Amino acid sequence: MKTVVIIGGGITGMTAMYHLTNQHPDWNIVLVERNEQLGGKIRTITQDGFTIEAGADSIVARNAGVLPLVEELGLMDKLVYNETGVSYLYTNNMLHKIPEETVFGIPTSVESLNESTIISDQAKQEALNDFEKTDNPFGPDDSVGDFLTYYLGREIVEKQIAPVLSGVYSGRLDQLTMKSTLPYLLDYKNEYGSIIKGFSANKETFLGDKARKKFISFNGGLAVLIDRLEEKSPGARILKDTAVTNVSGQGVTLSSGETIEADDIVLAVPHDAAQKIMADPVLDEQFSELKNSSLISVYLGFDIPDERLPADGTGFIVTDGTDLTCDACTWTSRKWTHTSADRRLLVRLFYKSSNPHYETVAGLNEAELTKAALLDLGKSLGIAKRPITIEVTRWTNLMPNYHLGHGQAVAGLAGKMKERSPNVHLAGCSYFGVGIGACIQNGRSIAHTISGNGDTFQKG
Repeated sequence: MKTVVIIGGGITGMTAMYHLTNQHPDWNIVLVERNEQLGGKIRTITQDGFTIEAGADSIVARNAGVLPLVEELGLMDKLVYNETGVSYLYTNNMLHKIPEETVFGIPTSVESLNESTIISDQAKQEALNDFEKTDNPFGPDDSVGDFLTYYLGREIVEKQIAPVLSGVYSGRLDQLTMKSTLPYLLDYKNEYGSIIKGFSANKETFLGDKARKKFISFNGGLAVLIDRLEEKSPGARILKDTAVTNVSGQGVTLSSGETIEADDIVLAVPHDAAQKIMADPVLDEQFSELKNSSLISVYLGFDIPDERLPADGTGFIVTDGTDLTCDACTWTSRKWTHTSADRRLLVRLFYKSSNPHYETVAGLNEAELTKAALLDLGKSLGIAKRPITIEVTRWTNLMPNYHLGHGQAVAGLAGKMKERSPNVHLAGCSYFGVGIGACIQNGRSIAHTISGNGDTFQKG
């Protein structure tokens, strides 16, 4: 009988546990989680009639393995899709619609380029160079910001594209690689000679009816998925509120004093936590090359109707140089109707460490943060009423940041790990892809590898 210890009860570790337990009911599968509850960055809170996701709020449905897992777990009847609508940019201290036929702010036609009220006429003319510049001196490890600026021009990238992409990938575009963000842009440029033409030819993929409803959650929130994974892994031993103090080739030592001998160990925790657990100076150089960023999430729920919001919108992203301190605001009750059954207004504001205001904001207590969020909401949406629900969550140094050297650092770390601790497997969003969908796929891949079938599943 084989023993596998999984360290970390987030979605990656939970998915690996589920697959291993069901594929090998005779194995000894142990999952260790230092917190009292499972889920990692999935944390659902229910209060005052609102369903609040303090961490991740949705899953990209098209990611491989997501819907098959949902069906396998018997959760299709609880599945909910996002409501579609217009996204806005808050720039020049007012809301501007992001043209509907854009992808991450990138135009899919000349018409959608000209529709923008965010950029100047000169910038629109500059973006047309995309049709003239047919060379492609870029590769997958180059900056996505440099790539887009070269073809479309600086103004549209800085004012319309960067705020959207930075919101998705939690980093500056000049520090994010093509392969970690939009690798298909290279193919579009090579095949069509133009980014805009490439998106136009593939418009249905991004802007069709199915694509617009591309995010999923569950009635009851994302914690439903975590609860069901636990329920469907009856053979696993799950240790909550338990820390790991040491990992060696022979096994795992717990804060309780127990040592578990293990054939395989899965490190499904953030990279800095994995570094401390491994305590191997030879690995420190590569571990230290991996970076995290921070995020503060502020939910405000009001006893006023959702109709107070612009009729066609689901939220806004903030550009640099405005009078707001937040980075974005999701109109949660509009985008996810299950979060407010009686259609009262629920919004979520994000404050990211990449924002020049962040150091000031991070030093505020909950009351002061609430005041800052209400000030942002008043300026952007004209809402001045006191909230009935407030939920502030700080994710300090817990958001993976895939900088230009990320892939190389992960490859170097994985190589050294294989030499020094071949039975210890790195897993999770610190390495192989952000987002719940990527973590689900990574958890499945790890389970498949440990089962001895080779690593045939994509890791990110």
